[in-house]
Amino acid sequence: MKEIRVAVVQMNPRLAEVSENLVQMSDFIGKICTEQRVDLVVFPELVTTGYECGMRFTDLAERVPGATTNLLAQRAAEFGTHIAFGMVAKEKVESILYDAAVLVGPDGDLIGQYRKVHLRGEERLAFRPGYRYPVFETGFGQVGLLLGWDLAFPEVARSLALDGAELLIVCASWADPDAGEWRTYVLARAYENSLFVAAANRVGEEYTYSFFGDSMVVGPRGEVYAHVEGGGEGYAVARIDLDDVRKYREEFQFFQCRQPQTYRAIVRLSLIH
Repeated sequence: MKEIRVAVVQMNPRLAEVSENLVQMSDFIGKICTEQRVDLVVFPELVTTGYECGMRFTDLAERVPGATTNLLAQRAAEFGTHIAFGMVAKEKVESILYDAAVLVGPDGDLIGQYRKVHLRGEERLAFRPGYRYPVFETGFGQVGLLLGWDLAFPEVARSLALDGAELLIVCASWADPDAGEWRTYVLARAYENSLFVAAANRVGEEYTYSFFGDSMVVGPRGEVYAHVEGGGEGYAVARIDLDDVRKYREEFQFFQCRQPQTYRAIVRLSLIH
């Protein structure tokens, strides 16, 4: 058995207050990991800064690794857990920013980062899109990272699953009125790829958005293992068995029965108006 415990954190980050948000994240990690052994803690998208920072993202962005990743890696090592979280990352060229998800491990190591590919609305004004979907090897299995709107594109989850991902980590900032869309996508990505999804969505209000939470851990058959009730801050912990991924993939044959030669339109480089 490949049993692990996964926690999803539903948090309201304070806009542009990185230090305050890191303190709150640290408090969540401490509380969760002292109550029980947890193998992975998942935080929302842009949890260190908040969402509507505009031009301030330039000042708030950090290198990876950097101060924020080092701090959270220390917390991961302290409690022997993995931590996934969203932040603003920058390259050597200061003006190139990414909406990023970072994964640190229980040895205090940086496992990797993912840069959001599918930017939505004003995100395109602040960030440059990524272009790769890496799968990361952890002590418990292979995981893929998604950010926010990436979840709406089935090709993302399928690409990660085909490359071996058993668990999708989703760090999100989904807002009203799209709660139904959010839940549908989380369940669909789990069902269609026979894998687990740990989805952490933020809460709170900013200038033009109201975020609804609905964070959850979902299994390969769409079963909800854990869910954060209500629209406030909190967390939920699920015990899952990653061996179920192989079990259901063998039973339902989703990958074996694919017919890639018929899917040419999916990868056709054309614009649909």
